Amino acid sequence: MVSPKHSYRGCKLGTVVKSNSHCDYVVQLNTDRDVMEPPVASDYGFGQFVALETDHQHWAVGIIYNSQLLNPTFLNNGPQLTSAPDPLFTPDLIQETKTLLNVVLVGTLIQKSNQIYGQQGIPRNVVPVNTPVFALQEKGRHQFHLSADARPQFKYYGHLLSGGGAFAAQLTQQVLTELSASGLFKNADQRALQVLCRELAWKNTLGAMG
Repeated sequence: MVSPKHSYRGCKLGTVVKSNSHCDYVVQLNTDRDVMEPPVASDYGFGQFVALETDHQHWAVGIIYNSQLLNPTFLNNGPQLTSAPDPLFTPDLIQETKTLLNVVLVGTLIQKSNQIYGQQGIPRNVVPVNTPVFALQEKGRHQFHLSADARPQFKYYGHLLSGGGAFAAQLTQQVLTELSASGLFKNADQRALQVLCRELAWKNTLGAMG
């Protein structure tokens, strides 16, 4: 698949380090030891759309559904240093603290001539380890929610509810709310989104009460 033009990409967040399933990937966030300008918290929040791709190959579009702070020294009862460690002699100690992002894949971006559109659903290909991951800007989110005939689409609703982890309902509601407010969907499509959003909000409320 030819990589689409990269005008839809935001900052580079990190790289793929493993997968939990065909549609569930783990991304290690870049730090100031990896890049000159590491991502800030607003770049990788809950519900952020991302593109998994190199400059030559687009693999998938995903959504951040969870995050983890990895600190192997937590509850370590071994001897403690009385002063700050010297980075020249303890590089591994400094590098052990990581931020991991869980990403559910929801489709791919397709380029034909000058048109970029979304192919929503489970991607066919396996994303390789070390694939760069970029935040998807508003333009990219808009393109992903257009079909080949330039009609609005939202075909991954059920997949997101089943593959979005422990917060799948809240994640899906957030995506629905943002799509509804984007102005991309009109008339009957917009009303359908609003109905789905209200139904999901009601279910989330009942679940919280239970």
